[in-house]
Amino acid sequence: MITKLTLRMDDHLIESAKAYSSQTGKSVSRIVADLFEIIKNEKIKREENLTPTVRSLKGIFKGKQLDKKDYRKYLEEKHR
Repeated sequence: MITKLTLRMDDHLIESAKAYSSQTGKSVSRIVADLFEIIKNEKIKREENLTPTVRSLKGIFKGKQLDKKDYRKYLEEKHR
């Protein structure tokens, strides 16, 4: 299914995209779609390199402020 997408960009980026489009013979829409495809494929490759255990832990500390003191405290409690 093809759906319309409106992008808002600086004028100089639009002009660069149009110039690149005419040089390559690809539409601006095709260029943007190719970029999104590259981004998607890079994400898939990164996730494929992770073991299932690491993948399950990915993002677990997101937004938390932890430092060496927290780790030392954890180790002290663990080895009591």
